[in-house]
Amino acid sequence: INSYVTILADSALKEASAATLEIEKRTYRGPLHGIPIGLKDLFDTEGIRTTAQSKVLEHRVPDQDATVVSKLRQSGAILLGKLAMHEFALGGPTTSLFKPARNPWSTDRIPGGSSSGSGAAVAAGLCMGALGSDTMGSIRGPAALCGIVGLKPTYGRISLRGVFPNSTSLDHVGPLARSARDCALLLQGMAGYDPTDPASADLSIPDFSAEIEGG
Repeated sequence: INSYVTILADSALKEASAATLEIEKRTYRGPLHGIPIGLKDLFDTEGIRTTAQSKVLEHRVPDQDATVVSKLRQSGAILLGKLAMHEFALGGPTTSLFKPARNPWSTDRIPGGSSSGSGAAVAAGLCMGALGSDTMGSIRGPAALCGIVGLKPTYGRISLRGVFPNSTSLDHVGPLARSARDCALLLQGMAGYDPTDPASADLSIPDFSAEIEGG
């Protein structure tokens, strides 16, 4: 289904082995510890190609992680790879660097955009959750078309530093997963004030899943 554009098999296995040892020693980092995730290919990842699916950035390799990626790594999440998207989170799939992702429920159909690979990979069970970005529906569209849950959080709740911009005053980072609870747990690992992001909100972080059964 072309959901992944970069697969990090070797490093993911090493991270999984490390997580197993930590958990066995009761050094448990929380509910994301050892959980495999994917990232839309506009989140900077240190030493790993990040293209925003454009030929202009085909060979771009960032020298540091985006803030949200750092937070998820600190939470113990395991990065399986970078996921397909529409070029610069705006152009259609036909202008993109890689083959367009397909909808796993019916591969002659699209998974929506621009977080196409994120929606497709989660729906196909190729990761437990994924990160996307939403400026004009780019998380919510793939979630709807792929039959999963996508969340566009409040602006400023998640740092935009290291996320390739579409419209900085409208961009939102958020999770895609197969349940609202999983989205809440991912949001818990991503949220927080970032002084390097001028749009970041300096607010306390609630327990997003504490009352999820309350409707």
